[in-house]
Amino acid sequence: MNNTFSIAIHGGAGTLVKGMMTPDLESRYKNDLKTAMLAGYAVLEAGNTAVEAVEAAIIVLENSSLFNAGKGAVFTANGTHEMDASIMDGKSLNAGAVSLITGIKNPVSLARDVMEKSEHVFLAGEGAHEFAKELNYNFKDAAYFHDEFRYQQWIEIKDTDSFQLDHSTKKDSKFGTVGAVACDKHGNIAAATSTGGMTNKKWGRVGDSPMIGSGNYANNKTCAISCTGSGEFFIRGVVAYDVACLMEHKGMSVDEAAQEVIHKRILEIGGDGGLIAVDSKGNISMPFNTEGMYRAHKSSTGEEGISIYK
Repeated sequence: MNNTFSIAIHGGAGTLVKGMMTPDLESRYKNDLKTAMLAGYAVLEAGNTAVEAVEAAIIVLENSSLFNAGKGAVFTANGTHEMDASIMDGKSLNAGAVSLITGIKNPVSLARDVMEKSEHVFLAGEGAHEFAKELNYNFKDAAYFHDEFRYQQWIEIKDTDSFQLDHSTKKDSKFGTVGAVACDKHGNIAAATSTGGMTNKKWGRVGDSPMIGSGNYANNKTCAISCTGSGEFFIRGVVAYDVACLMEHKGMSVDEAAQEVIHKRILEIGGDGGLIAVDSKGNISMPFNTEGMYRAHKSSTGEEGISIYK
């Protein structure tokens, strides 16, 4: 049981133009990333499971208005919030996911309940809400999710056909997703991902975040992965599973596989973004092909870091 244990988290990737970021905002981002990382790490340090650790880390990020998940979710074309989340246990290959949900404070917890308390993997929309009600979830009203910055973002483009992957100016697209991957003391790994999707999205658009194998995946034999990026491309590239596949069939290390997928395979089909990955020995990889990715990691070897830019 003396396996190296570690956690990595991300808060989205994209064109994070340094000039757009004030020192105050940067320290707020880093502070919330650190809080989330330490919340997950404490769970691992206490000898608990990787699944519990990734959920604990994601809850902190969902409760922060800085990230496009939970409280900070962006507005849809109808002026509402539609959130997606998924979680996967690398030991059992059990998984849970929810999509198009509103009013749920922590979508990642509902995804975990789908995994552990239903016979299904993926619940969406009204059905997911019914499931939540049966479990006595406390639904939040729209005011809880109202963030003035997100609202202004939406107002700028709301009657147009454009959509934004996340905040700031048109050219400054950031893909706001949050994710966590962890390896516990027993060498079991897990991954979780949560998002509010695209600003001004229409027709019940679903990205890669809740899709097992695309935006989220975990298998003790290979690795646990959480992605952030241009969702449509990550779905087509089955990115999370692609990393695991390269490890399994080509014998690559977690870092070699992750770099290959982000710097070569996803670029070849026109996608951009990044991912975080961990293997069952606690090795972490966090590649991205954009200007930045909000990220943090901590390992029982003493290695630790919180970064935004390259």
